This record gives sequence, structure tokens and C-alpha cells, in this order.
Amino acid sequence: MSETKNTAAPLFTKDNYKWMLIGAAIIALGFFLMSGGKSSDPNVFDYKEVYSTTRITIAPILIIIGLAVEIYAIFKKNK
Repeated sequence: MSETKNTAAPLFTKDNYKWMLIGAAIIALGFFLMSGGKSSDPNVFDYKEVYSTTRITIAPILIIIGLAVEIYAIFKKNK
């Protein structure tokens, strides 16, 4: 029997993985900002804390940007 060697190029390069890590970090930051902090008094509903600009606007935008970076990392061509 003769052995054949697999000479196919790897699917992702080091550069792809770097961009994937950057995208994952951006997504993690978005989820962290969305989670927020704990309330000083759990019996009081603080409208400004729950519906803050950071939780409602900035965090989802960061998550979408992170997903776009992940898509870029997956479709990035090897040189």
C-alpha cells in the first residue's frame, strides 16, 4: 500500500485566529457592559440604572461589531 500525504492548506491562519480573538473580546465586553452592576437596594427599582445608555445602546452595538469582526475573521482569505 502506498501512503498519500495530505498537502491541503490549513483552513485558518494565525491572522484569522487573531481577528477571531479580537471579535470574541469585543463580544465579551458588550455582554459585560450589558450585565451592569448590582443595585444597592434590591427592593427599589432604579429606572435609570436598568435602562441606562450603556446597557440599552452601547452594549448591543459592541456585540454587533464583535459579530461583524468574527464574520470578517472567518471569510478573510489567506495570502
